[in-house]
Amino acid sequence: MRLVLVGPPGAGKGTQAEFIAAHLAVPKISTGDIFRANVVQGTPLGIEAKRYMDAGQLVPDEVTINMVRDRLAEADAADGFLLDGFPRTVPQAVALDKLLANLGAGLDLVMELVVDDDEVIRRLSGRRQCHGCQKIWHVEFDPPSRDGICDRCGGQLYQRDDDLPATIAERLRVYARDTAPLVDYYGAQGRLVGIDATGPVEDVTLRAIDALRSYGG
Repeated sequence: MRLVLVGPPGAGKGTQAEFIAAHLAVPKISTGDIFRANVVQGTPLGIEAKRYMDAGQLVPDEVTINMVRDRLAEADAADGFLLDGFPRTVPQAVALDKLLANLGAGLDLVMELVVDDDEVIRRLSGRRQCHGCQKIWHVEFDPPSRDGICDRCGGQLYQRDDDLPATIAERLRVYARDTAPLVDYYGAQGRLVGIDATGPVEDVTLRAIDALRSYGG
């Protein structure tokens, strides 16, 4: 199965991507992983991407799409894959459709993790990271036994800048502007299924797997 996972920040895409890819026995492919691999390996695309990243600029779609093309052409993706974090925009989705058509393939399903903005803010703004071991805690869902102190190493906990409510709100605005239109794009193709992403992680995974079974996954 060839699958794309979409959803707002805080929807749990990374966690669910791991479980779903394992269930399908396909590689989980994220643009972050692709970028890092190309940069570490010093590929021409990695060198080009690093030039933009070092300048604090977004990597152009053309570079990103070429990296994705090379990754999807690898042997482990021949029988399927799960894309996490790509496409992020409708132009990227159009490019992905063309790329897959050139490979003689196409997407089977696009799974949207559905969660409202209030829940996203609740999830992300409650996160606290340890200065020492970097473990992530949550003031509501996974609190340490002592407020502000990591149970694992005794380090001080802090709130990252990208978990501040104002930053989260901006991330949600960017998602609504750039990525949410993918829902209409894939919905019009009849490839979209929505999954309620609220509640325990295990419940969300079961909903996703039930949906996959309906589509033969």
